[in-house]
Amino acid sequence: MVDRIPDRPAPAAPEAPAFPGSPYIATHAPGRRAAYAAIAVLAGIGATFGNGMVNVNIASLAGAQGLYTAEASLLPAVYVGFNACANLVLVKARAQFGIPQVTLTLLAAYALAALLHLCVPGLAAAIVMRAACGLAAAALTTTTIYHLLQVFSLKARPLALVVGVSLPQFGPPLARLMSLDFLTGSQWQGLLLTELCIALVLLGAMTLVPLPPSERSQAFEGLDLVTISLLVPAGLLLSAVLGLGRILWWTDTPWLGLALIGALVLAGAAWMIERQRARPLLQLRWMLTGDIVRFAMVAFLVRIALAEQTYGAIGLLSAGGLNNDQLHGLFLAVTAAMFLGIIVAALTLSERNLPWQVAVAALCIALAAWLDSGSNSLTRPPQLMLSQSLVAFGTTLFVGPTLVFGFLRMSARGGDHLVSFIVLFSVSQNIGGLAGSALLGSVQTIMAKVHAQVMSERLLASDPQTAARLAQGSSALMQSLMTEANTLAYNDVFRLVALAALAVAAYLACETWSRRRAARQRPEYAA
Repeated sequence: MVDRIPDRPAPAAPEAPAFPGSPYIATHAPGRRAAYAAIAVLAGIGATFGNGMVNVNIASLAGAQGLYTAEASLLPAVYVGFNACANLVLVKARAQFGIPQVTLTLLAAYALAALLHLCVPGLAAAIVMRAACGLAAAALTTTTIYHLLQVFSLKARPLALVVGVSLPQFGPPLARLMSLDFLTGSQWQGLLLTELCIALVLLGAMTLVPLPPSERSQAFEGLDLVTISLLVPAGLLLSAVLGLGRILWWTDTPWLGLALIGALVLAGAAWMIERQRARPLLQLRWMLTGDIVRFAMVAFLVRIALAEQTYGAIGLLSAGGLNNDQLHGLFLAVTAAMFLGIIVAALTLSERNLPWQVAVAALCIALAAWLDSGSNSLTRPPQLMLSQSLVAFGTTLFVGPTLVFGFLRMSARGGDHLVSFIVLFSVSQNIGGLAGSALLGSVQTIMAKVHAQVMSERLLASDPQTAARLAQGSSALMQSLMTEANTLAYNDVFRLVALAALAVAAYLACETWSRRRAARQRPEYAA
């Protein structure tokens, strides 16, 4: 009989947890370290793979399930809302109930939601599943880092943060490699079964090879639940507005404004409660210091710029009639570039280099967007291979060093700031990604109308080429005109992204240079 791997290793001197809810760090045998590394890879990619499959097939999913476009677009918004707000609960839940109890419970809920959706198809079941997926993804992202902390030595431990937060970035591009025929078979049962398998495999792996224990203590206070009950619906309302605004259109749908007002009122109420607390859930004064505000803004803006790939380039190719099965070569290159980005981030990682790493990532995005700004209606994946590889490289070069930068700032203030930092980083990345698609999608819609109007005014019936097109029927002419207008609008989006990313890189360079110059001059003033 094969013995079960013991729950608790027996190291000579395990290292106590640095923060509430984190596990002891022990010296493990090579086989167990390899098992932790494998689980980290599975958990990191699995955290975003399921939602990635939904996002990249949202149009096909809507048709197969009999949903309106707005109803289908609500699903990613639900995921983002729950994922962004999950760490309001999860950080303290791990400290009070333990890591395995929290993670395995959420994975079980994810699996049950997939079974529910298989048995009872429909919008309600899909929303429940996206909510469970968002919560599980938040737990898995942190669990990925905890597993990698067991793998790396003390000297290399910062790499656990870099690699751990980078692994979930692989989920969306890998999801595009899935065959559309497999996912769409039998009313999308292929997609649901894949998500169910992810949850069950991770449940089994984490049960067989558990993390070392953590120190458990009473973590929640009564007012924590009040703050959470205000901020979670605020996050969901904001996500719904950002996810549906460009589809229903901002000024045509009154309830979007009401939802935004509701989100602000709920967040404001939570703000007032937290300001008066002696032991707040969120350290608002620290979150509003100059360093942290600048950190959050840079993280938010770069994540918006990364929508150049998820919305811009993919939207351009989709407008040209391509589907995921025709993009496999492109996303194999994207995956390879992401892996290269992790390697470069790890090799160049140091506290001094962190701002420069993010600046270089922003420059990669700016260059990619500038390359894409010359696209036309005949642009196909081979023409975007270089630019999208640059975006992918920039993604993993950005996200790891950004997390390390914020983590160092948080560590200097103490463990009671952990919830604030994790929530701030999660919101900047989740809401930033949704806001990026909303912003770029709105700009593209507006500019497409502008270009269509300009081109239609230039068409003269007396022009021989125009007359020939008119002879084929006005609908064919308008279809061709809108295709060109949409392409020009995407080029405008790419130029906007290039300018924004370039501005972020310039700001980081100037800020870093001025700080280091001031640091060099400080001893002279002291003398």
